[in-house]
Order: sequence, then structure tokens, then C-alpha cells
Amino acid sequence: MTSKKWCIMFFASVILVVIMYAMFNVLVDPFGVFGDKIFDWYSYNMTNNPRVAKTAYLDKHYNEYDSYIIGCSSTSSFPTEDLNKYFDAKFYNLIMYGADMLDVEKTSEYIIDNYNVKNLILNVYITNGYKYDEEEDNLTRNLHAKVGGENPISFYGRYAFLDMQYSLAKIKSKREDTYLTKPSDVFDVSSGAYDKKVRDVEPIGNLEKYLEAYPVFKNYPQESIELTAIDKTTESINKIKQKCDENGINLIVVASPVYEKYLEYFPKDDVKEFYTKLAQVTPFWDFTTSIVSREPRYFYDETHFRNAVGTMMIGKIAGSDDVYIPEDFGTYVTLENVSEHVETLWTIENEEEYTKQVPIIMCHNIVENPTEDSEISPERFEEQIKRLSDEGYIAVLMQDLVDYVEKGKELPEKPICITFDDGYLSNYEIAYPILKKYNMKATIFVIGSTVGCQTNYKNTEHPITPHFTIEQAKEMVESGIISIQSHTYDMHQWAPYEDAEQPRENILKFENETEIEYMDALKKDISKIKEVVEQSGDELIAVAYPSGKSETLTNVVLNANDIKATLTIEKENNTIIKGLPQSLYCLNRFNMYEALTADEMIKLIEGD
Repeated sequence: MTSKKWCIMFFASVILVVIMYAMFNVLVDPFGVFGDKIFDWYSYNMTNNPRVAKTAYLDKHYNEYDSYIIGCSSTSSFPTEDLNKYFDAKFYNLIMYGADMLDVEKTSEYIIDNYNVKNLILNVYITNGYKYDEEEDNLTRNLHAKVGGENPISFYGRYAFLDMQYSLAKIKSKREDTYLTKPSDVFDVSSGAYDKKVRDVEPIGNLEKYLEAYPVFKNYPQESIELTAIDKTTESINKIKQKCDENGINLIVVASPVYEKYLEYFPKDDVKEFYTKLAQVTPFWDFTTSIVSREPRYFYDETHFRNAVGTMMIGKIAGSDDVYIPEDFGTYVTLENVSEHVETLWTIENEEEYTKQVPIIMCHNIVENPTEDSEISPERFEEQIKRLSDEGYIAVLMQDLVDYVEKGKELPEKPICITFDDGYLSNYEIAYPILKKYNMKATIFVIGSTVGCQTNYKNTEHPITPHFTIEQAKEMVESGIISIQSHTYDMHQWAPYEDAEQPRENILKFENETEIEYMDALKKDISKIKEVVEQSGDELIAVAYPSGKSETLTNVVLNANDIKATLTIEKENNTIIKGLPQSLYCLNRFNMYEALTADEMIKLIEGD
């Protein structure tokens, strides 16, 4: 072979390798800039760079939306379903990691010029006062070339010839992907917001445990940050406002909440200047500080608040009275009141109660001669109910707890929940009359498949402790004394009486069961027990876990199917928090049994 031919073949091979390298990155497309035609996995792409991937996604799906909310990562906590409800719109959440106002300005201009925009909500976070025109990484924090104006050849070339590790990581993550949120795909593609289905079901009532899970609040760091970008930031906001005015777009500007100690990072005069200059550009809704700012459970860290707080904000802006909104939460700031308003940011005078201690007691069967911890005699049961009444406890139902959390509807001074598991006939024949006698309400968590079973276990020859009928359930519900809720339809099976090779004794996923199989089984069970609860005249809102066992996937599926409260058998009290639905998940209960005297019961539920 001649040297000339060898050189030609060598360079041709190099070119071929380079082309194959680029084609591999283009086809895998870990940032979604080339259409992601093979994987179509925009949640992953957005996790790598939401600025770039969301532009690519919206260019294909913009007809599905007519309104947008835009800003840094706290923007994700504005639920689009609430925005759509109150504004009769179709919102997309354009949250971008650490977005400065130049990013927001350019992105706003792009969507206004290229999409149909009816509403634009601009989330201005206090950190926008010191960050402007910062691009920390030209792969993960840069704007799309269409938005930022970068040379397309440079932009697309960078993603075609990026480190192959990005593409290999996407392939590996796809193989390991699950239904639950993972670090590799943290976005809900259709809404544009973070996928918080796991965080939305984490039990958060116990403050001590919460501080262990979120240690930033336990020993809050100290820092000093000067707001040096106020003029540039407000100038960008002014440009966005002018663009909206020219195009007849409804612009709403919001200053989001911060944790109280985080506000101490910033000089007071800087904050006053920032908000004063913002008011000179446009009126805005300010939620920076309120009673919410004092409660760490409303936050994940110093700059990120829970979706429930976003729901409150949207409700306040829309003038809603069907969600809980603290009295001091949100001020509409204008040129006329800004001078007075900025002086109040460091003084939180609201002392309203937003938490409630609610003990929950658990009973099962009432029998004359108890032999098990799940049994109690009529005499002992009445002794305990009478003592609760004498001590001033008012029994409430699960719906009362939901109304406290969602709407701020007050609970009695000394609330207590009385619950029964399984749905035994003794609940109707013995407990129900006693409860009526003392005007004490209770919730019965029935196993749907055994409702009405009087002698035999689910169409078998095996004997069963009698369970009340649906007609008896209706009578109790109509009285207002009893609520019927779920102990699952058929996920609390008695293994010795079941024919199945793998009886489902509790609500947990089998080890050999896929996520899809388990989710399908759980959804079917929810659908069946919902029918039973509705036949009783009640509405399904709560599930008591069989044996008290659950896992994250269980809670996520239940939450997605409108279950608002779940109950365990852990022996602790409960803190219910207004505005935080998570505080109704994994509620604890104290078991009532024959050997427990009324005095001991009171000491137990009062923490002695």
C-alpha cells in the first residue's frame, strides 16, 4: 500500500469515527436538543438542562399550552393544576435551575414571539437581586441557541461532540428507570415542574424527625449576601412587562416566600431598595415573609418551599376561599404602599395556630371474653369512651382532619379520632350504640371483600368472625356518628384460608412483582373499595394499612388516587398542619385493648 493511499484511509477512518461519535450522541440525545427520537425521555433531558430541553419540548408541544410561569427552581412549587383551575388556562412551568433575570427575560421574549401566550407569571426570588447573567456551565446551565442567540453551529456542535459519558449515562439510567422519582429524571414533562410525587407523601408531622431528615433547619448556616444586581434585574423585568403590554398578555409578578432565617442573609436596605424599585416597574404580590416563614415543614431548605405553599399563593392571588391561607400571607404591593410594606418584612406578628395535636385510638373487635390484643370487652370499651368524653375530648372524623389541613377549618380544643379496623359486626351491634350514647364519632376501616360475611370467609367453608352488612354500614353513616373508610378491598387476606399460591396479606408489593403489576393491582383494589364505601353513603378519603405496613410506592399510588389520609399502627401522637397534606400521611394510632384501663389510656394519649 502506498503512503498516499494509507493516509487517505487513515483520515477517512478518523472522519468515520468522528461521524459515528457524533451520531451516537445525536441519537441518544441526553439533553434533548435533537428531538430525542429514540428515547423520547424529556424528563431525563430536562434534568440535565431544563433551559435547553424545555425549549426543544415546547417547540413540539406549544399548542397544548397558553400560559406560562417562569423563574428559578422555586417556581416549580406553583402547581399548574391550581393555576389552570383559577385562571381557566393551560399553564406550563418554565422552572430553570438558578435562573437569573436575564435568562428569564430572553426566555419570556422567545415564548411571546413564538407561542400563543395568555398569562405570564414571573417568579422573582430574592436571590435575583444579586445574580445576573451567570452561566455556570455551557452544557447544563445555558439557554437554547434559539433563545440565547448563540451561533447554531457552535451550539449543536457542542452537544453532538460532548463527552460520550453523558450518552452512556442516559442509556444506563433508562435501564434502571422506575415509576418513582429518581435523581436522573426529576421533572414531570407535561407540566414542566419537578416531579414531587414522593415528597408529597412523606410524613412530616413530627418536627423532631423532620429536622433529622432536613438538617439544614436544625443548625441554620449564616451568610451575608449583598444585592448587587438590583438595577439589571429590574430593568429585565421592565422589558418583560413592556413585551407583555404590547401583546395583551396578563402579567403577574410574584415574590416568593423565604424561610425566616434565610432573609437574615441580606442587608435590610438592599431588600428595601430591591422591592421599591420592583414596585416602580410593576405592582407585585409579595409572599416573602409571613407565619409560613417560621415553620420549617413548609420548606425543603432555605430557598425551596413545598407545593402546598404554592397552592396557598395561587389561592391568595385568585381570591379563593376554598383553600387554607394564613391571615398575613401575601400582600399586593404597589407604588402607593411599598414604602410602608418593606418596613414589615422582618416583623411577623401573626400568632395564629396552624398545628393541632390529634391522638388516634384503634380498636378491632368487641367481645365478652377478650383473649387477644385486638379484642376488648363492651364494659372496657364503654369505660374508655366515657372517660374520653368526661375529659373533654371531642371525637372527629377523617374528613374533619382533611378540612383542617385543606381549608383551615378549626378542630375542637381537644380532638381525638376513634377508629376500628376490619368491620366486625360488633362494631355495629355494640360499639355504635355506645358511641351514640356519648355522642362520640368514629371511623371504621372495612375490608371490602368481607363486608356482610356472617359465617364463612369469602365464599369458603372456613368460619369467620361476623362482619356487618352494607345496609348496617349505611345506617351508621346516615347517623353522622360513623364514617366508613378503607382497610383495602382484598389486600388483607387470611393466608390459611386462601387458595392463591401467594396470598396478599398486606398492601405491600410482592418481591417478585413488577412496579406496573403492583400499581395495577393496587388501583383495582382502590376502585373496588371505593364502590363499597360509596354504597355505604360515604366518600373514600382514607386508608388504614393492613398490619400498619406501607412503602413509598404504596403512598404515591394512593395519593394519585385521591386518598388524603393514611394510618399506621405506630404508637405516637400526631401533629396535623394547616396547608400541608403530607401531615395526614402515615398517621399513628394507639391500640386499645382489654388490659388498658381508662387512666392508662389518658396517660398514653396525653404523652405521659
